[in-house]
Amino acid sequence: MLPDPDSCWAAVQRRDRAYNGRFWFSVQSTGVYCLPSCAARPPLRKNVAFHPSPEAAEAAGFRPCKRCKPRDWQAELGLSRPVARACALFDAADVDTPPSLAEVARLVGITANTLSKRFVSELGVTPRDWLIARKRERFRKALRNGEKVSEALYGAGYGSPSRVYESSDKALGMTPATYAKGGAGAHIDYTTVESDYGRVLVAATQKGIAAVFLGDSDRTLERDLKHDFPAAEIERNDQVLAPRVKGVLARLYGRKPTALDAPDVPLDIVGTAFQWKVWKALTEIPPGETRTYGEIAKRIGAPGSARAVGRACATNQAAGVIPCHRAVGSTGALTGYRWGVARKERLLAEERRRSST
Repeated sequence: MLPDPDSCWAAVQRRDRAYNGRFWFSVQSTGVYCLPSCAARPPLRKNVAFHPSPEAAEAAGFRPCKRCKPRDWQAELGLSRPVARACALFDAADVDTPPSLAEVARLVGITANTLSKRFVSELGVTPRDWLIARKRERFRKALRNGEKVSEALYGAGYGSPSRVYESSDKALGMTPATYAKGGAGAHIDYTTVESDYGRVLVAATQKGIAAVFLGDSDRTLERDLKHDFPAAEIERNDQVLAPRVKGVLARLYGRKPTALDAPDVPLDIVGTAFQWKVWKALTEIPPGETRTYGEIAKRIGAPGSARAVGRACATNQAAGVIPCHRAVGSTGALTGYRWGVARKERLLAEERRRSST
């Protein structure tokens, strides 16, 4: 599903890597199309159009940018060529008869055992778990596009309805029928407040915080929330969320919530076991300090998985509560941050200042 034009344009302006693979943009004046993160000089808004795939951009008459190589967006995320190729082969295969790991490994030129290890290192999951996640995503997408539950589950590759209903909590967060009806019964409250780092959106279910976004305008933050939770019933509720906002801001300012803020900040965020290990390790880094992706990988007992750690940081939806701004590149450089590197730098600077006083 293509994000709305305002969200796309905002992502292009901040060169947001988190949107790579979600859309591509073309520039009429140059005749090329790019990734949202392209480092070329920003185009004028009037010359820009958005596309759901490289094929759509090329069908509209645009050629790929030589700088950001938009057809190789998996490689831009840090995937090695064999893993990126393997992902593409799995995606292109018939959902009813997917190729075996051995077949794909042979096609990409490495052994099945090596390919499996690289999946764990670069993506944080085994090939089997990656395929399960892709199947769930196909199922979700089909339901969002209005397909009947029976058509969607067989089209996604599920052999029987019982399989998807058994895992519906992991696949959808609700039953398929509920999800297909637009998320009836799944309710998210949200509010927006001002902070030292711009506008903050806090969203929560009855279980806990579902999202904490940072940005410059409420309109963009609200649209990002609706994009990330397209099937949920979303409602603004400033009063209900007031106590939780205090706890979130306390974390954002580099201190644990006090009794006056909130007793804790419970989370209701979906993640793999690997992602949760990374997120937990991030919360253990003292305010103002940083750790490299490699150091975090060692801390969670998965040395060699620095790239997968970086991706787990990029998928974090709870800014500040899960302090992914404390993760840095191997040289200590402040690498990509969903809400902007400048904001990441300021978060760390303010944490260090508060820690020294």
